[in-house]
Amino acid sequence: MSVLSTVAALTASRTGRAEPLTTVRHQHVDEKPFVLVPLTLAGEACAPLAALAGTDPGRPTLLTVRQPRNRAERFRFAERLAALLLEYIDGCRTETEPYTVGRGREKEERSRFLRAPQLLVPNGEGIAYVRLLGRLTRLRATEGPYAVDPSVPALGKWLTWFADLAEFPGSSVLLAMTRQLAAHWATGQSPSEDSHLASLLAWIDPPEGSDGARAAREAEDPAVWPPAGPSTDPVFDRTLHELMTRYDEASDDRGREAIGRQIDHELSGQMLPTWRLMWRGVELLRELPEGAHVPGRWALDRRWFSEYAEYLDADGRPQARRDQAVRAARRLARLEDAVARYEAERAYDDPLVMAEYELTGEAFTGTVTARDEDRFVPGDRPGSQVWRPTITLRTDTRVSLAVGTEVKSPARPGQGARILDVRQEDDGGHTVMLQLKGGFANKRKPPAPAGTLAETGEELTYTTLNPTAMPSALPDEENTPWTHGGPPQPYEPTDEDAEETWE
Repeated sequence: MSVLSTVAALTASRTGRAEPLTTVRHQHVDEKPFVLVPLTLAGEACAPLAALAGTDPGRPTLLTVRQPRNRAERFRFAERLAALLLEYIDGCRTETEPYTVGRGREKEERSRFLRAPQLLVPNGEGIAYVRLLGRLTRLRATEGPYAVDPSVPALGKWLTWFADLAEFPGSSVLLAMTRQLAAHWATGQSPSEDSHLASLLAWIDPPEGSDGARAAREAEDPAVWPPAGPSTDPVFDRTLHELMTRYDEASDDRGREAIGRQIDHELSGQMLPTWRLMWRGVELLRELPEGAHVPGRWALDRRWFSEYAEYLDADGRPQARRDQAVRAARRLARLEDAVARYEAERAYDDPLVMAEYELTGEAFTGTVTARDEDRFVPGDRPGSQVWRPTITLRTDTRVSLAVGTEVKSPARPGQGARILDVRQEDDGGHTVMLQLKGGFANKRKPPAPAGTLAETGEELTYTTLNPTAMPSALPDEENTPWTHGGPPQPYEPTDEDAEETWE
C-alpha cells in the first residue's frame, strides 16, 4: 500500500466509512454493461454450475447446469450464454465513426464502432473464469464426433478477447467490480478482505444507522450474503450435492424436472444478492465524474473491438493455445507501454493520484515567482537562436529531481520543460528554474499567446510522468529477422486442440 492509501485506510477504520482514493473515475462505465455472475462446481477448475447474466438490473437471465459432470449439459450452458452475449456484442456493431491512424504520408482513414461491449464480473476470480471458459470453448469442433453448436467456439473467441484485454490496465471491456471499487475507495479492512464484494460495499455504502465495520462483519455471513463466485459456499455445496443425487436417482422425467427446478431455485438464491451488489457498484461508480483521459482509452477499446470483429468476419481462426515467441514479445511490450501510459494519465487527471508521485519524488508543486519571456538560447545551426522562455517556481517541499530532468505539467500537457536549476533556500524550501519548449500555439518568438506561459502567482505541478511518451518500437511481424525465427506462421487449430478437457 502507498502512503496516502495507508492514511486513507486508517482514517476509514476510525470513521467507519470508506475514504475516497481518487477525485474522478478512471474507468469507463457503459450505459448498458453486460453483467455476469458465474458459479462453478466445487473441486473443478471450470465446470459451469450456474450464472446470472444480462443487461437489465431487474431481469437477469438464469443459466444452470443441473448435472455439471455431464458434458452435453455443459455445452448447452455455453450455448445459452453465447445466445445472450453474442446478441449483446452484435448490438454494439451498428453505428460507426471515422478516425485517422498514422501521420503524414502514412495517415490512413478507418472506421470504428460507436459502442464496444463491456463485461462486468464480481471479482478477479471472475476474470479468471472468463479466460478459462474461453480457452475451453474457442477450439471446439463444430463437425465430427463431439461436435458443438457454432455459437460455442464463437463465444470462446470473444471471451478470450475480453480476458486478453483485461490485462491492460487502461481497458474497460472486462472489469472486476471489487477491483474497481477498491481502486477508488479505501476501507478499514485488509486488501484481501476487499476482494469480498459484500463487505467492500458495506464500507463504501453502509446501511442507514450502521457503519462500515459493523456492516462488513454482517456481510461476511454466507447465509445472508453468499460468496460472489465462482466458488460456492461449502455449506451450500452439501445441499447442492443432495439435490443432484436425488436428480440423478429420480425414477422418471417428471420427478427429475421437479428436482431440477428446486436446483435452479437454490442456485438463483446464491447469485441474486451478488447480482444486486453488482448493480449497486455500477451506480456508485457512475456517481464519480469521469477522468479526462477515460474517453480516449474507451475510444481505443472501441478501435480494438472494431478490428477484432473485422478479423473474425474475414478470417475467424481462434486465438492460439500459446503465443509464439514473437507475438509474446510484442504483447509484453504493449503491456509495459500501457501500464506506464495509464499510470501517467491517472496522475494527470487526478490530484490525489499525483500526490502519491509527489511523495515519491517524481513530481513537485510550486508557485511561479518569476518568468523570462524574452529568453533565447543558441540553436543547432551555427549562429541560430531559438526561443526558450523560463519560469521559476518556489515550493516548500524538497525537490529531488536532478538538473536536466525533462518534466511536464498537467495544466499544459503539450508543453515540455527541462530543469535548469534547483536551489535549496535557507528556510528549507526549494526554488526551481524551468526552461520551456513548445505549447505556444506554434509561435517561435515572444510575446507568448495568452495562457500559454504561466503567470506569476500561478500554482503548477510538474512531473516526470509523460502520458504521450512514444511506445516501444518493434518491427512488424512480417519483418521479424531470421535471427528471431522469421515471420511467425499463422495459427492453425488441430484436432488435439479441440480435445482439451474441462477439468
